[in-house]
Amino acid sequence: MNTAVNSPAQESVAPASVHHSHHHPPYLAHHFAEPEQQLEAAKMGMWIFLLTEILLFGGIFCAYVIYRGLNLEMFHSAHKLLSVPLGATNTFILMASTIAMTFAIRAMQLGNRQQTVMLLIFTLVCAAVFLGIKYVEYSHKFHLGLLPGIYYTYDGSEGAIVGKNPHIFFGIYFAMTGVHALHVIAGMAVIAWMLVRTVKGDFSAEYYTPLEMSGLYWHLVDIIWIFVFTLLYLIG
Repeated sequence: MNTAVNSPAQESVAPASVHHSHHHPPYLAHHFAEPEQQLEAAKMGMWIFLLTEILLFGGIFCAYVIYRGLNLEMFHSAHKLLSVPLGATNTFILMASTIAMTFAIRAMQLGNRQQTVMLLIFTLVCAAVFLGIKYVEYSHKFHLGLLPGIYYTYDGSEGAIVGKNPHIFFGIYFAMTGVHALHVIAGMAVIAWMLVRTVKGDFSAEYYTPLEMSGLYWHLVDIIWIFVFTLLYLIG
């Protein structure tokens, strides 16, 4: 009669396999060995993505520096046609939203799902108000003809003397603020997705990586606006 005898190696493999399966968190992707490894990979990927975003806006900022150097007086005159109060209001709104996003992540770290939901909603409301104010600004520019290139038709009705080739300034203005507004919309879509997943219970004090990565993106959107506001609205 044959008797099956397990080797020591076989005996050691089975319990390890059972042990790994038993303690494998449901949120851990199969290609990661542990949650810490998955978190570090997500952070690295997000920072690489944010660097590409910085390169994108860096190109626009370089264009601003070059053209401003060539048209110093015109830039200084043209920027007076921008509304500093509206720009400052949008700055404070975005700052409030990024603070709320930070507290939303912290609330999830503490396992407070309801507070996270409320803070995410507040962040979305702030973003919507920001876009609403930007719409008011854009409408005013379109009404006056303060547009890029051949579409510039401003007749001086606001009383400001804008100098030679002011359409260059407004071309950069719409490029900076327009690309940034697209990032705000993209951020709203991501945060809305995070809100839905939070309500569904996908996140907990043990797992909130997507929420944290979304926060990093939103912080970048806020920081970039601070530079845009400073360069266009305050310095000119």
